[in-house]
Amino acid sequence: MNIALIGSGGREHALCQKIYSSNTTNKIYCIPGNAGTTQFAKNLNIDFLNFNKLLAAIKFYNIDLVVVGPELPLVRGIVDFLRKNKVKVFGPDKYASQLEGSKAFMKSLCKKYKIPTAGFKICQNKKDVNTFLAQYKIPVVVKADGLASGKGVTICQSKKEVEKFTKEIFLGKFSSSKKLVLEEFLEGEEVSYFLIVDKNSFLFIGSAQDHKRVGENETGPNTGGMGAYSPAPIITRNLEKKIIDTIVKPTLKALKSKKHPYTGFLYVGLMIKKNKPYLIEYNVRMGDPECQVIMPRLKTDLVQLLNASVKNKLNKFKIKWNKEKCMAIVLCAKGYPNKYITNKRINLENIRLSKKSFLFHANIKNKNGSLFSNGGVY
Repeated sequence: MNIALIGSGGREHALCQKIYSSNTTNKIYCIPGNAGTTQFAKNLNIDFLNFNKLLAAIKFYNIDLVVVGPELPLVRGIVDFLRKNKVKVFGPDKYASQLEGSKAFMKSLCKKYKIPTAGFKICQNKKDVNTFLAQYKIPVVVKADGLASGKGVTICQSKKEVEKFTKEIFLGKFSSSKKLVLEEFLEGEEVSYFLIVDKNSFLFIGSAQDHKRVGENETGPNTGGMGAYSPAPIITRNLEKKIIDTIVKPTLKALKSKKHPYTGFLYVGLMIKKNKPYLIEYNVRMGDPECQVIMPRLKTDLVQLLNASVKNKLNKFKIKWNKEKCMAIVLCAKGYPNKYITNKRINLENIRLSKKSFLFHANIKNKNGSLFSNGGVY
């Protein structure tokens, strides 16, 4: 099979490596990819949000399957567009992608289908904020409604903080939405639970725990993730049953009833409080950096799984895992996630990796044979 992989992060490098290891893979095209994916694939410098240009490249390179890595093209409707043009694509459609694309959509779905989650209020103005603060104690969580690259969530320890961050969102800090969700703060242990889903079934495809704050000892602002490990020891059979019965099945049933059955990777972000799971967020793709600690543990052929999802034949598979645990540490630019310098030279010449170690690239570009930073996370 010729496979196109959309994206350029560490997640896509990890997926690319695993796709390359499949016996069914012929050629891989990463759009746009990064300096690391060139080891396994041909990088195509195409704007994947320009769907017509993307389609032209897919036809030119005789692509058999498109795998969408990041959330933005999914939320913009890339799957709907490609399916309409009879291209086989792995990922959820635009409607189902609202699980991540809109916090308000996700929380409203939780309320309607009695899915356990923190108390919340969808806010469009200061009056809505004050109504919520009259009901809930500090600290509270402020969440931008739309996509914010992992930087749209703030735990506020005072009403002044709430006022500051809500005002910023209302004034358009995040271009995706001027709406927000205020949420009750839940104390517990956070965990990420992953599934691969087709129209009729789903399979567990790994658990992980990641660390969001940029500084050591959980200090500093939230990021998209500064490190992770897999599997998550907190996930027991009893807890997993609760996750599936109270959260996963009601969500998939709800989307199917709306004639938008979920397909693709589904990231279930949970808070575990007194052995009870609460849904914190959904992501409609593999997590980053969680993907980098899950893929090395996967023994089952990833391409066969992706293809089975597209063909609605996941029920014929049983996923097998390596027994070893896996951990990843993310390197970032000084100042990230706020102001930081890009285009810094990165020297990897003295790094020696063991057979069980991997170095996944994220925002790194190759310029005249040398590596340079192209973003805040390397």
